[in-house]
Amino acid sequence: MISFSPSEEQKMVVSTVKQFATDVMRKKFRDCDESGEIPAEIIDTAWELGLVISCIPEQWGGSGWDHSALTGVLMAEELAWGDLSMAMHILAPSLAILPIVEMGTEEQKNKYLPPLCGGKFASATASFVEPRFDFDCNELGTTARKNGGYTLSGQKCYVPLAADAGFNLVYAREGSSNQVFIVEKGAKGLEIGAKEKNMGIKALATYELSLKDCKVPLESRLGGDKGCDFKRLSNLSRVALAAMAVGVGRSTLEFSRDYARDRYAFGEPIGSRQAVAFMVADMAIEVDAARLLAWEAAWKLDRQEDATRESCLAKTYADNMAMLVTDYGVQVMGGHGYVRDNPVELWFRNGRGFPTFTGMAIV
Repeated sequence: MISFSPSEEQKMVVSTVKQFATDVMRKKFRDCDESGEIPAEIIDTAWELGLVISCIPEQWGGSGWDHSALTGVLMAEELAWGDLSMAMHILAPSLAILPIVEMGTEEQKNKYLPPLCGGKFASATASFVEPRFDFDCNELGTTARKNGGYTLSGQKCYVPLAADAGFNLVYAREGSSNQVFIVEKGAKGLEIGAKEKNMGIKALATYELSLKDCKVPLESRLGGDKGCDFKRLSNLSRVALAAMAVGVGRSTLEFSRDYARDRYAFGEPIGSRQAVAFMVADMAIEVDAARLLAWEAAWKLDRQEDATRESCLAKTYADNMAMLVTDYGVQVMGGHGYVRDNPVELWFRNGRGFPTFTGMAIV
């Protein structure tokens, strides 16, 4: 049976991340959105918490904690509550770390994990989404052909930190299955475009990539001859994004609830009006429902069960929740909700993107 009582370790993680989100992220998120950049000291402070490298075994320089998807979704929600752009930036190295820890060969772990365990933020990433209208995560258009090594061809978009990443995990179609290939910075045939201009997550640097007959060695295939468990990686990504959507939804709910209580019109709080009260109540229901779906999927993943159904439900529900709740947040604020200085318009822009953020986070 699913337990709703977090462990002592999980309580510590949530408390630590919540304090960081409150004391650091919430004070700078609007400035970061306006400037399109996140100060390096914020990222380094987050890195010093050790959350990203906690799942790396001690022999490679990490903390050696057992990986837990449930702990990951608790952390992801708190970070996204602080700010989605910063959360995705902070967790971007996990896109490379977690697949290698769980599915990499010993040689891959020896080569790629130790450099990520230093005192400063180390950039690594993964490329999943493709810039085409018929993109299907189960039928990738990027291809990998085996010919002495591997030749990768295709295009990717929404790749976090691609310009600075020391290496990139590229998802590609090899024969009848999707596999992952480690592409190091500067690889021949790898071209990184200009920083994308997105409607939301404006402080997160994302890029479009071109793989033009990009050649990588045989040992670059994640997991070697065995390959990787693409289904599990996809499910871990889905629950991460669902949890982040909950974080964005919760931030909007809390702000709207307090505004409805404190804003007076015609001699009474606007929250006393049935239309506003029902809207806030629906927001609370949707946030809690999405959270429970994410928890259930993560719980099954931690039990090494097939959680494809649960993670897909969680991701789809959370995508819709984020759009509904952030839109309601703008409506509760009335005309003020459309003003740029108001945080609900930022959360609305970020929340709208979740259906397109496939593969951009993992826990």
